[in-house]
Amino acid sequence: MILPMSENDSKLQSDLPASPSRRGLLLGTGAVAAGAGLGLAWWRSRSGDAVPAAEPFAGFWDLQWSTPEGASLLLKSFRGKPLLINFWATWCPPCIEELPLINAFFNKNSANGWQVIGLAIDKPASVQAFLKKMPLDFPVGIDALAGSDLARDLGNPSGSLPFSVVFNAQGQVVQRKLGRLKQDDLDLWAQLK
Repeated sequence: MILPMSENDSKLQSDLPASPSRRGLLLGTGAVAAGAGLGLAWWRSRSGDAVPAAEPFAGFWDLQWSTPEGASLLLKSFRGKPLLINFWATWCPPCIEELPLINAFFNKNSANGWQVIGLAIDKPASVQAFLKKMPLDFPVGIDALAGSDLARDLGNPSGSLPFSVVFNAQGQVVQRKLGRLKQDDLDLWAQLK
């Protein structure tokens, strides 16, 4: 015999957890949303962030940094040829992992006009010690204080490392990549002028 539900019974039933089919629907929707987010992240990480060619901010080409040897590294001396600026630090494992790739990119493409600057967001003593263990063939500048602000100004809102920016020969930003570079990124960028 089935008895009709009273108002109290109905209230008690609404306090019960969701039915298995409703729970499955919620989990499925969440899984689809998570998958879409991961797919977008994967797609963006594959090719770097291609951007419409744009001039960097006013005064950008007047910037200068100290080198590990204590000399001045003048950014304006790099204008007129394709340029990759890589923001890195000695305490950043993905930065250290990508430096040999960047060094190989520089050695392979410098004859084609490519230039590379490694901008260390670090203490001079740490960079000097690191470069004794892993020498780099491209110029390195050190900017422990303002380097993160510069990265933000160039399109890295979080200031995270590693971060790379590519400029064409006209001095316009044409690519950005937040996170560790892969050989595919560098191969794609080598084709830009």
